[in-house]
Amino acid sequence: MSNQVNSNESFLIFEVFSQKNPTSSFVHQFSLLAPNKEVAMTMARENFLRREPCINLWVVQREDIHVLPVEERPLLQRLDNKSYRETKGYGDLQSRWRAHKEEYDKRMKNAESGS
Repeated sequence: MSNQVNSNESFLIFEVFSQKNPTSSFVHQFSLLAPNKEVAMTMARENFLRREPCINLWVVQREDIHVLPVEERPLLQRLDNKSYRETKGYGDLQSRWRAHKEEYDKRMKNAESGS
């Protein structure tokens, strides 16, 4: 038997997704080339499961994944302005509290020394 790959045999691109526990969502891990879905699943198990534990593994042929065309992506934008529902401005809350406390302490110190 020859070690060369048969030129008639075409390889397909598969995407591998994993789920760490029953409540977590699936996360894309990597892509791989394989001649069929059985070999792709075996390769995904061999390459991924020795790195980190998971409870479920999806191997999907790339051509079976449908993507929203670029010209239709603007349709995903919200029509209404509900930015008040987004949590913004809380990232620097500690530093803002610290600044207010320092200013308060300074005023209290000035009030005590002024009396």
